[in-house]
Amino acid sequence: MTYAIIETGGKQLRVESGRFYDVELLSCEPNEKISIESILLVEHNGEVTVGRPLVTGAKVEGTIVRHLRGRKVLVYKMKPKKKTRKKRGHRQEITRLMIDSISLNGSILTASQEPIQEDTDTVSVVAAK
Repeated sequence: MTYAIIETGGKQLRVESGRFYDVELLSCEPNEKISIESILLVEHNGEVTVGRPLVTGAKVEGTIVRHLRGRKVLVYKMKPKKKTRKKRGHRQEITRLMIDSISLNGSILTASQEPIQEDTDTVSVVAAK
């Protein structure tokens, strides 16, 4: 399993190649390629590279899928016995980001596909009379 921990939008996010993630709004157009170089940690087949504070030579490349708005967050304030109530909503602007590759020192890291062994236990079925 290969993954990286990146920092974007003031948040840290664990990403894997081939998956998409919702991050804070990025000022890029859809279908535009971006490169993220603020990598905090890279893990590849059990070998962990930790940055101090960033991993040098590490890069995550991705594609902007689209811009959208997140789920609505309701804020409700009230003061008891005073008939004072305020109800407000907020929707955060977010960007859907597809991670294309994770690279370390110029080499693209891919997850090794281990063959899955199937259970070969046989079960005998006896019909009830």
